[in-house]
Parts: sequence; structure tokens; C-alpha cells
Amino acid sequence: MNGNPLYHWIGLAVSTALMLPVPVAMLAGWTPPWMRKRQAGMRLRAYGFLCVYAFTLINSIARIADASYETVMACMYVGFGFVASAALLFLLAERKDSRAQAAGPVEPVRSQH
Repeated sequence: MNGNPLYHWIGLAVSTALMLPVPVAMLAGWTPPWMRKRQAGMRLRAYGFLCVYAFTLINSIARIADASYETVMACMYVGFGFVASAALLFLLAERKDSRAQAAGPVEPVRSQH
């Protein structure tokens, strides 16, 4: 039912190599160059990317394990929950960024020496 597990392993390896490093680096404090002007919602975006990765992970593992149809469908429904969570996190990040931009840039505090 789940097909050749090799294809699912390849998909999992590729998605891990492409989808996991960026959000982990963002949570560690790195900002991608194309997001330098949208700093306020950076952590929310990173968690959103991790939710998308969790969708891929949960669906791949169920198929690699050659789980029953019911288990694969349950994992797929849980995966859709992760996708919905990612969408919500991306929307919240955008809202947080728009509020920060509306407030304007913050000047650094200078000491009076």
C-alpha cells in the first residue's frame, strides 16, 4: 500500500537537508539576507517552517514503517494539523512584522559619557 520505502527515505533525506537547517539557524539567531527587514516575527516563522517539516516527517515515517491504512491516514490528518499550525504561525509573524514596521525604527540608546 505504501509503495517502495526507498522513495520515502529519499524524500525524507532531501526534505531534511533542505527544510531543517534554515529554521534551526533562525532559532539560533541567524537571519537570512532576504528577511533582514522583517525581524519581529523571525521566531514565529522558524516554528512555522518546523511545522511544515513535521508534516513531512510524520507522513514519511508512517509510510517507511509500512503502517496500516488507518495509521497512515491518522498521520496524514495530524500532518494537516501541522500545516494549519504553520499557516497560523506565518500569519502571526506577518502581523507582528507589520506592527513593528508601523511603529518605525527604534533608535539605539546612547550612553551619556
